[in-house]
Amino acid sequence: MKILLVAVNAKYIHSNLAVYSLRAYAEKYRDQIEIAEYTINHYTDDILQDLYKRKPDVVAFSCYIWNLSHVRALIGDFHKLMPDTPIWLGGPEVSYDAEEFLREFPMVRGIMTGEGEKSFHKLAHYYAGKSAVRQDEEAAFSGIEGITYRGRNGNIIVNHACSVMDMSGIPFAYEDMADFKNKIIYYESSRGCPFSCSYCLSSIDKKLRFRDTELVKKELGFFLDEKVPQVKFVDRTFNCSHGHAMEIWRFLKENDNGITNFHFEIAADLLNEEEMDLIRTMRPGLIQLEIGVQSTNPRTIQEIDRTMDFATLSRVVAKIRSGGNIHQHLDLIAGLPYEGYESFSSSFNDVYALKPDQLQLGFLKVLKGSKMHRNAGSYGIVYKSSPPYEVLYTKWLSYDEVLKLKGVEEMVELFYNSAQFTASIRQLETLFETPFELYTRLWEFYQDRGYSVAGPSRMGRYDILLEFAKENAPENEGMYKDLLLFDLYARENLKSRPSWAKDAEALKEHKERIRAFYMEEEKTPVYLKGYEGYQYKQLSKMTHIEVFEWNAAKGAPLAGEDRGSYMVLFDYRNRNPLTKDAAVYVVEQGEGGGR
Repeated sequence: MKILLVAVNAKYIHSNLAVYSLRAYAEKYRDQIEIAEYTINHYTDDILQDLYKRKPDVVAFSCYIWNLSHVRALIGDFHKLMPDTPIWLGGPEVSYDAEEFLREFPMVRGIMTGEGEKSFHKLAHYYAGKSAVRQDEEAAFSGIEGITYRGRNGNIIVNHACSVMDMSGIPFAYEDMADFKNKIIYYESSRGCPFSCSYCLSSIDKKLRFRDTELVKKELGFFLDEKVPQVKFVDRTFNCSHGHAMEIWRFLKENDNGITNFHFEIAADLLNEEEMDLIRTMRPGLIQLEIGVQSTNPRTIQEIDRTMDFATLSRVVAKIRSGGNIHQHLDLIAGLPYEGYESFSSSFNDVYALKPDQLQLGFLKVLKGSKMHRNAGSYGIVYKSSPPYEVLYTKWLSYDEVLKLKGVEEMVELFYNSAQFTASIRQLETLFETPFELYTRLWEFYQDRGYSVAGPSRMGRYDILLEFAKENAPENEGMYKDLLLFDLYARENLKSRPSWAKDAEALKEHKERIRAFYMEEEKTPVYLKGYEGYQYKQLSKMTHIEVFEWNAAKGAPLAGEDRGSYMVLFDYRNRNPLTKDAAVYVVEQGEGGGR
């Protein structure tokens, strides 16, 4: 007997916690359970061929908004190839309309709804024992909670929902980390959510419960011992329990291996002073925080049943940022009730002012089973018929405006979230009334010039940004060349210079100053401590010195007084653990300045 659990992930670096958790809970039948993971970038025909070659006796697909179109295509063709192999489905994308889905796809035997561990364990028990003991299938299925299935006469039967899982009773899903090399590890220490946001499926499950913290610490210790690169907690609001969060965060700080990063989704306005004080003492990069703001429009926040105090959130985000050790990722959602184009631009500017490390612009997904799905008609929300059911337009936001926001999203991803243009973007912000206007104008510039978001290389984007700067501030072309060159060298020790940078001939006048600097560092290191034993020529290759006309390393918008001569050292051995930028030192300033 082979039961095949199938996951089609959004990216190769992702893993599917659900299928591993199902297999772990059905430990008794582990030898008969196989996992097959693919991505949405695989051709469905390639997946189909692989499924067929595995020759499963039962196949079960894990269904989400990002993979349902693939699953729909696969199950029909798989049934044609292996008509006697039962097909089961599970996951949030089929749990809330299981009966409708079974009517549409008669080849599907049944659907596991809600939490699947107990249901799958009983299904595995039935199928594993089927060859040894002949059983009446419908009678067997009638005793399994949490499934909707096709009866003997084709009628659809909906069983009672499963009783709530004891989180501490779910076995650890991970053993051999070789299966997860170069992948993000997902982990849950709680299920359910204390909030009732109308767009979220987590609001349906109000039964918030936690995994025993001693068990959590033991399992996190396993990840630390294995030195996995990143662990993402899938808890909907990790810090909804102060004691739970503090105990885990203390454990991570005390057992930090200097490598592993832990990602948490939190409610910033719930963080108290004790939690913030602890967070500020952690190694830079030990944890990162994702904070859902969604909107700063009070009417919108009220309408989506969200609990969020933006003033408190702003204070907390600023305090965390001041520590310089925590990556913060803030989210907005376009298409919410009472949030028109102007309102969203205001929300964008409010959140941008908090200077998050990443600002994620998402678009409302009208998920089946959510309150937003039930109320979509009254809000005038029109959304795509196929997953991910993304908003097309609303009473307050037209489709033309949605397209503009899509463009703004692209520009934010390329020029802000990439963290490759920090100094240049900071200066460009001063040319426009608001940050939202900057990214809107950037998108218009891309369209006017016929540039493709996916087209230009990374170096090409520096060229485009310089072109944009020259169009909007031609009098400061030299300044923007310096800022862009600074951004480039902050990231990497370039082997070749961009066409718009000063060429080697123009830099000859500085050659002796730079050589003298490295010779002095070889004898008595001031900036390059840790490079002892290297000769000055080696030091010059391992690091980089650039002479700027503008004080590009200032870290703030530049003005006339920042023009002069600035010799800047880029140290690539010592990088910012959050931004990955090289350590930067202004080693000479002004005409013939000293060290």
